[in-house]
Amino acid sequence: MRNKYLHLMEDLEKTGTGKMRCFGSSMQPILFSGATCTFKREDEYVVGDIVFCKVKGRFIDAHKITKIRERGGARHYLIANNKGWENGWTKTIYGRVVKASGPGNRADTSFDRR
Repeated sequence: MRNKYLHLMEDLEKTGTGKMRCFGSSMQPILFSGATCTFKREDEYVVGDIVFCKVKGRFIDAHKITKIRERGGARHYLIANNKGWENGWTKTIYGRVVKASGPGNRADTSFDRR
């Protein structure tokens, strides 16, 4: 059985989209544990996007971008959960949540940018 994070990374690289179930309560009430999230690879990410990324060597499957800064010609993103815990800064974002369905997210919830 393949690692779910590596599987999603491969799907995003090949097709630009992918799905993964996300667990935990740190993103409630936006996302609920067990929700199936649809991710989309983007050319640019903005504050408020819920993303799949890697911070300090750890995969983060669905946390928010709370700040963006330019450093050394590259964009860096501050990643945090919905309870105020900051995971840290990263340059590595694989995709953003565009839809969630399943437990807690009873109907499909879309995450369109405004």
